[in-house]
Amino acid sequence: MSCQNTDPHEGHDHDANPEEEVKNMTLTADDLEESLYAFPDLPYAADALEPYIDAHIMELHYDKHHKGYFKKFLAAVEGKDINGMALDEIFAHVSDHSVAVRNNAGGYYNHWMFWTNLSPEPGEISESLRTAIEEDFGSFEAFQDEFNLAAKTQFGSGWAWLIVLPGNHLAVVSTPNQDNPLMNVVPEQGIPILALDVWEHAYYLQYENRRGDYVSNFWEIIDWETVSERYEMALEGHVYNP
Repeated sequence: MSCQNTDPHEGHDHDANPEEEVKNMTLTADDLEESLYAFPDLPYAADALEPYIDAHIMELHYDKHHKGYFKKFLAAVEGKDINGMALDEIFAHVSDHSVAVRNNAGGYYNHWMFWTNLSPEPGEISESLRTAIEEDFGSFEAFQDEFNLAAKTQFGSGWAWLIVLPGNHLAVVSTPNQDNPLMNVVPEQGIPILALDVWEHAYYLQYENRRGDYVSNFWEIIDWETVSERYEMALEGHVYNP
């Protein structure tokens, strides 16, 4: 499958002003109250992924957007029976919960998956994951093409994923907004092992409307050792949780 240079943003302005969205998500003084959930530090410095993702975007994305989802998630579960429940268990029945839980639990989890599958030192993909990719997609290059297409053509805001399906086959899917493949509201569920954020706040201040360039550069900073570990966990039915 070949990559397409389509523009998924035409007629869509939901995420058109990243600076305004950041301003609206600015947090108040007591940044991280004690909670039953953690907000992990970035596993590298904000400038570590340059030139592919610059430090300014990383700081805004992590400190404002991601932390904003985390704080709103804490507010959404406060006083509820699900407070303290593992995120994958919340996602398995997310249709039973509020839109605030769905959106903010998704934003909290998805960004954490994204940060931890990036690295300034990508490492090597495991032989078992490479073999599985070649068996399920035909070749590693065919997998890249399919993933690129999913990321480039996701309309508006969302995510591209590599997931392990029931039966342990691999698939590429995309989800809108802050949905993810663990949620019982998506068409194809599975355990995610690789995530790419294609919300405009993830790239627009650096790449402007060139989402395709952002997607292409993603392959330069994938932490294949972590993705390979997630694959082995998924084969045993285990989900990577923060």
